Amino acid sequence: MDQHDLNQYWKTVVDTIQDGVMIVSPEGTIVSVNRAFEEITGYQREEIVGQSCAILNCTSCEIIRGKGSCQWCAMFEKGRLRRQKCLLVRKNGSPVSVVKNASVLKDGAGNVTGAVETMTDITDLVDKETQIATFRKELDAEDRFYGMIGLSAQMQQVFELITNAAQSDAPVIIYGESGTGKELVAKAIHEASRRGTKPYIKVNCAALNESLLESELFGHVKGAYTGAHRDREGRFELAHGGDIFLDEIGDLPLSTQVKLLRVLEEKVVERVGDHRPIEINTRIISATNRDLTQLIARGHFREDFYYRINVIPIHVPPLRERADDIPLLARSFFNRLKLKSDKQIQGISNPALEALIHYTWPGNVRELRSAFEFAFVSCQGTTITPENLPRHILDVGSADDCGASITAANLDDLKKKRLIQALEASGGNQSEAARRLGISRTSVWNQIKRYDLPHRKSRAR
Repeated sequence: MDQHDLNQYWKTVVDTIQDGVMIVSPEGTIVSVNRAFEEITGYQREEIVGQSCAILNCTSCEIIRGKGSCQWCAMFEKGRLRRQKCLLVRKNGSPVSVVKNASVLKDGAGNVTGAVETMTDITDLVDKETQIATFRKELDAEDRFYGMIGLSAQMQQVFELITNAAQSDAPVIIYGESGTGKELVAKAIHEASRRGTKPYIKVNCAALNESLLESELFGHVKGAYTGAHRDREGRFELAHGGDIFLDEIGDLPLSTQVKLLRVLEEKVVERVGDHRPIEINTRIISATNRDLTQLIARGHFREDFYYRINVIPIHVPPLRERADDIPLLARSFFNRLKLKSDKQIQGISNPALEALIHYTWPGNVRELRSAFEFAFVSCQGTTITPENLPRHILDVGSADDCGASITAANLDDLKKKRLIQALEASGGNQSEAARRLGISRTSVWNQIKRYDLPHRKSRAR
């Protein structure tokens, strides 16, 4: 292999590696660069060769340049640089984060003939580190309480009740509209209590029929019913020593309420198909978006069971009653979505924020989160504007600005109207309607029953 072939092979090797390579003369003049260098800096080989290396404006060489010397002087004095983080300036003026390694080049007599530098583009890594730092700052924000956000007087009262409830083993019930964050409240009570290191088990009472619900709650023995091929622990047993969260407790069948009443009074459960009592030490935390006193009046909820679970009531306010917290929630949702999105969205405009503040939020915090997810999809610029928000938010905002007052009665009418519109737009698909409204499918089903709407069969799309 002659020298010419060897030189060609080395050129191919250097152009193949992903790190940028630059060779300079002792005076700092760029002699040669590889293809990766061109990609990192934006300079083509023919326009950068012969230029001073100071053209890259490396931040690690500022002091040296200030003394009237080329930026390589420090390296020539030290003989080499290892894993030096710095910023270079691309041809288009944008910064690029790199890690540099450099070493002087000497001839056979030991004379310095130049220097070689490699640079690794770490822009993506730096961006990720910045995102992680932002996320940590978000999690450590002073306006947070166990994942919940709020500086309003209403939420501060909720936080105080959570702290007090956590010190007790008495049953807790959480009242609030769909999307207000009742599950977050339940989890906060668990984490703040001495049971925080023990199991936390969740059950959606509206998602299961009566027979399946009892099997889930209390367990079953082998042969208790068709398909019961082995003994199975129930959720109460699994939550022993900790907490069980019964969501949508207003949808519990009366027969299950009777059995839960015994659990509360005697601290025992019986598996389906068995009569042996099993002692449990499980605190019940329940939640509902329904008026239990009205259900009692209609004979759909047992009064004795109500008084056993209503020991420590916590009412989570709807978002429209704590509008002061909307900017805080907006900031949180924006930061979280920015961390997950590749879009270069830098903020939200004041008119868009005003529209969010004046909207009544029937779907509460869950709907606000969905509105930001929609805005991130629709926004093609660097700022979220009112045009990027869901249309219905702007329509309601305009009505409010014209002087319309929002009462509990017409808010309920608004919810019903929006539900009908969402069901019509989704062709009766309840899951799709829930997505459009920013609420859960269970909430859609509950609202259909509450407003006595014709049953619309959900179908997959």
